[in-house]
Amino acid sequence: MKTKDTKRMELTDIKEFNLAAIDVGSNASRILIKTICIDLEGGMSMRKALFIRVPLRLGMEVFKKGFISDKKEEEFVRTMKAYKQLMKVFQVIDYKACATSAMRDAKNSKQVLKQITEKTGLILKIISGDEESQIIYDIHLSQIQDSNNYLYVDVGGGSTEITFISKGQRIMSHSYNIGTVRLLNDAVKTDEINHIKEELKRVTDDYKDITIIGSGGNINKLYRIASKRDKLVDTLPVQTLVKLHDRLSKLSLEERMDVFNMKPDRADVIDPAAEIFMMIAQSVGAKYIKVPNVGLADGLINDMAQKFMNNNHTFE
Repeated sequence: MKTKDTKRMELTDIKEFNLAAIDVGSNASRILIKTICIDLEGGMSMRKALFIRVPLRLGMEVFKKGFISDKKEEEFVRTMKAYKQLMKVFQVIDYKACATSAMRDAKNSKQVLKQITEKTGLILKIISGDEESQIIYDIHLSQIQDSNNYLYVDVGGGSTEITFISKGQRIMSHSYNIGTVRLLNDAVKTDEINHIKEELKRVTDDYKDITIIGSGGNINKLYRIASKRDKLVDTLPVQTLVKLHDRLSKLSLEERMDVFNMKPDRADVIDPAAEIFMMIAQSVGAKYIKVPNVGLADGLINDMAQKFMNNNHTFE
């Protein structure tokens, strides 16, 4: 029979620590802090402690001018300083900070990274499109262990990562320079769009019943604003997406903000995001889009947590 003392001892068997991930995208930057719980038997669980999104919008400058202005750099530095303070408050023991498409394209990215490190102490790494695809693929691997065909699609501001999995095996993974902010700035060539369509058709031609697993804030927002009768649990039918796109495309920016309670930096990119998902769905003949609420930052934390486990960290 368990006593009160026994119960108290069992509760102390669980050790907790916080990890953080910073994801600097082309439309927004995000900080995610998760509490990692490890028991004495080696079991691990996680819970979200903090998530903040800042509409930094680096891509709006980079995809037009090719570089980050002094004003935008100052905003960038202020955001990173705020993130660092939050990590102190939450007593984060380790972090990873990554930047993606806009920073890959910016001519002065090295100078900007140097300023961030000098002024904040944070080390920010620019990851390649392939690295971004791999991180995102890894986090969804546990969800696709069955024999079905899945196309993982992460639509960002500057790039779209696509991974095709069949029967648990990765068939193709690639990062394409098409994103919502690029489309808004007319920075996507027709040849690039045609190339994506042709490649997806070629790769998936021999496979049937492909389901898309969508990632990113836009597909999550599209799922939330769809009426209950037009969607399934965690799944958005492509037919519903087409209806949403038709409605959104007829509304002004202000009307989208008012009707769907969107912030300005979401209202302008959500329609281009719908277009990208529709184009991909049409190319592979997909009828459904699964919408799990995870992204790059989750993958970064999962990777760190797994390394802690693999290195046999003890908490005595």
